[in-house]
Amino acid sequence: MAAKTPIPLDELRAQVQGCHQCPLADGRANVVFGEGNPDARVLIVGEAPGKNEDEQGRPFVGAAGKLLDELLAVAGLKREDVFIANVLKCRPPGNRDPRPEEIELCTPYLREQTRTINPDFIVTLGNFSTKFILKTETGITRLHGHVQKAGRFNVFPIFHPAAALYDHKKRADLEDDFAKLGELLGTRPPADVPPAS
Repeated sequence: MAAKTPIPLDELRAQVQGCHQCPLADGRANVVFGEGNPDARVLIVGEAPGKNEDEQGRPFVGAAGKLLDELLAVAGLKREDVFIANVLKCRPPGNRDPRPEEIELCTPYLREQTRTINPDFIVTLGNFSTKFILKTETGITRLHGHVQKAGRFNVFPIFHPAAALYDHKKRADLEDDFAKLGELLGTRPPADVPPAS
């Protein structure tokens, strides 16, 4: 069987913007397709847009987004180096958890984004995207910081940055995991290697 040809991201974005398959489309201000480098080695996957993301049509633009930028720097990365997307492309009302039928209708878009970008690593942020991508019931607390496999993809689960906004103890875990990601990518020297002088 021949491999399916990836859909260019601009074409996929147009499909998502025209999507009205579920009621979330009726309440959205903007579709949050995702953004970043179309040839990224890292695809970061969150759960769903929040209020700020819905207003601006961009992923991770609030306080969690500011922290994500700081964490990317720990890995030796910038936003322009990665592609950031969500499982859902429209905001659930009141930031409630996505419903199974919404996930079923929306995730073909994420699968196509993944196929088109073809990253070396998929970084799942938080329980929701981790459980979805890995098809597991094991939680993020046990999985974070350890490379997993989903088909041919390396998946690297990490706590959601928002978790550190509410629980400051998680910030150290987040920084450690992003440092490890940088080591895996070769964008940051290993912790036990002194920097070149």
